[in-house]
Amino acid sequence: MEHSAFAPFIRPAAAQDAGRLAEILVFNNRLNFFPIFKDEQYSFREMQVVPLARQLAEDRDALARTFVWDDGVLRGFVRLRGREVEKLFVDPCFQGRGVGAALLAFAVTCFEADHLWALEANTGARRFYAAHGFAPTGESRFEEGTSQRLLLLRRPD
Repeated sequence: MEHSAFAPFIRPAAAQDAGRLAEILVFNNRLNFFPIFKDEQYSFREMQVVPLARQLAEDRDALARTFVWDDGVLRGFVRLRGREVEKLFVDPCFQGRGVGAALLAFAVTCFEADHLWALEANTGARRFYAAHGFAPTGESRFEEGTSQRLLLLRRPD
């Protein structure tokens, strides 16, 4: 399906989006992952918007696999790796308004995305994905360098 035919606000990411993408990642990390990992060094010292934005702007491969919801305000994004949803984040100020659902439906419809990894402890994300047809497969692994488990979620064929 033609990308623009899917949703008028979803477009490929560009290098000039890097600052906003970094903001979304940092805010989501602090609100959703810091309570799980409790890693102050990473969440409040290492993960900073400006350096992350520079890194994102230079990562042409990641940008080429990233699609943003932009209706004048970049509200969220999805990054794919083949048929895997590698990242899906919506600015916390705009969550619950259908942005994440539209980005996920875009990934499923336009790229046949059928699986992703979600933190077991992130119950909000797991509920969101379950509501959109992604179910645990029973396969899991540890998030690198942590005691937290990632669960493989898959859409049925």
